[in-house]
Amino acid sequence: MSRPRIGELLIKQGLITENQLQEVINLQKQHKGRIGDLLIKQGAVKEEDLATTLGTQLMIPYASYASGLLKPKADQDLQTLIPYDFAKKNLVLPLTRNMDSLTCAMFDPLDFIVIDNLKILTGCDLNLVIATKTDLTRAINEFYVISKGGDEKSSMLDKAVEKTYVSLDDIRAPAAGEVSTDAELSIDRLIAKAGEAPVVKLVDLLIRQAIDEKASDIHIEPFKDKLEIRYRIDGVLYQIPPPAPHLHLPIVSRIKILAKMDIAEKRLPQDGGISAKLEDRTVDLRISTLPTVWGEKVVMRLLDKGAVKLELSSLGFDAKQLTLIRKALDASYGLLFVTGPTGSGKSTTLYAALNGVMDPSKNIMTCEDPVEFKIDGINQVNVRNDIGLTFAAALRSFLRQDPDIIMVGEVRDLETAQICTRAALTGHLVLCTLHTNDAPSAVTRLVDIGVPHFLLTPSLLIIIAQRLARKLCVKCKEPYESAGQMVGDYKIKSDLIYRSKGCEECNHTGYKGRVVIAEVMAINNEIRLLITRSAGYNEIKDAARKNGMDTLFESGMKKVEEGITSLDEVLGITAG
Repeated sequence: MSRPRIGELLIKQGLITENQLQEVINLQKQHKGRIGDLLIKQGAVKEEDLATTLGTQLMIPYASYASGLLKPKADQDLQTLIPYDFAKKNLVLPLTRNMDSLTCAMFDPLDFIVIDNLKILTGCDLNLVIATKTDLTRAINEFYVISKGGDEKSSMLDKAVEKTYVSLDDIRAPAAGEVSTDAELSIDRLIAKAGEAPVVKLVDLLIRQAIDEKASDIHIEPFKDKLEIRYRIDGVLYQIPPPAPHLHLPIVSRIKILAKMDIAEKRLPQDGGISAKLEDRTVDLRISTLPTVWGEKVVMRLLDKGAVKLELSSLGFDAKQLTLIRKALDASYGLLFVTGPTGSGKSTTLYAALNGVMDPSKNIMTCEDPVEFKIDGINQVNVRNDIGLTFAAALRSFLRQDPDIIMVGEVRDLETAQICTRAALTGHLVLCTLHTNDAPSAVTRLVDIGVPHFLLTPSLLIIIAQRLARKLCVKCKEPYESAGQMVGDYKIKSDLIYRSKGCEECNHTGYKGRVVIAEVMAINNEIRLLITRSAGYNEIKDAARKNGMDTLFESGMKKVEEGITSLDEVLGITAG
């Protein structure tokens, strides 16, 4: 049986030209991969066009997720007929079985090896349906979940927990009697349900798997007829196979019990925390619940100090930037600001800075909202606005505690900013975060909120603006020629730069881990003079550039030239 060529089929249908096909064939010779995948990646065709073209030519029906045709028939034990690992790896989904005939959706109906393996695995004759990779992935993830009916203890996911994962027995739950005594009988039943073995193991699995995958957050999101669970890994959210929707309430209740939250309150947002011990380390989880139209959404922030090296040299700053930062940290007094959007690693940079200056001879105090990493030897305070313990209130108390170094989680208002600058002028080293796009705009931001020039000018030492870029997977990154290529006003100096490809090691994303991209603006006499005379943003930026400051874009391009990250990643995080 001769295998039809996808490219020829698409040309015949008028979806691509011969030139487009030839370009992709040349690309395939360099980087390998399927012709269809490369055409989709290049934007030459859509997934649906590719699938319908193949289906028409091969006389195989096309099924989309939206049509509801990718919903396997219940009560036929199809998940044991084709295991999840095989379905996920080969993008196949069993839909219905009639005696020895199995209807199965496939991404590539021309992959005869997979078809032969399916026949051997199932012992059935196959009726094929074609679907796109996106639709199949979604349908597979929704199908391979805990069974809605029968004995939950025998479900696939529960077996996976028992076989692969160790239960987190050291998760600290509240002592007896801590649950609200005002709870109704229905709440009592919910608590009992939350304590059942399958739910306990499922929550343990979600947490343990997230830690193993080095996720920073777990999102549990209820919708009308489904429950979605997503992990944020290296700054990107990835969907994982979710449990059945009816387990949403027991899962949320289990998490609330562990986090010492009010299990009966579903109308208001709540915050809590869990500490979990894994082998040789403790992982803290920050829990937040939010009432939505379909139920409570839960986000768990994983704070795993063991997974992060709290050393400035390991974060991604170059040698020149490290020299400037360490010089500022050696000062006996002054202000150090780290700026950037939420999730840009500001707190980690400050913790690494504190870790570098920690000394028994110094009294180090921090006020944070909330404390992310608990560090021995540092006095850390959680801000609690509900009882009046604001950043400003904590700072005023700090000044009566004989501090040497103060860290402020975030400067949000004029009062906090003024206390920070006054503390810096009276013999304290003060480290703060601020939300601005780059280093020079931090100066104008502080002036805008009302900090007087006469306080700001003598107190500022250094401003660090940063982003986090995904690092290319070292096992699968691939080089391509770039010498002399212009990106904006920047000329790439390296002959070869690298781009993502994808492999098992990085879950086919092409990236693994993240690195800091930063601009470091040391405050010299020239910049102080500009601040004193109320100079604008552009003047301050030009002066900093003249004194050797690399912008975020330039810092990112150096990481591209070193093969640490990709050009697309840098352009994506420094755009605008």
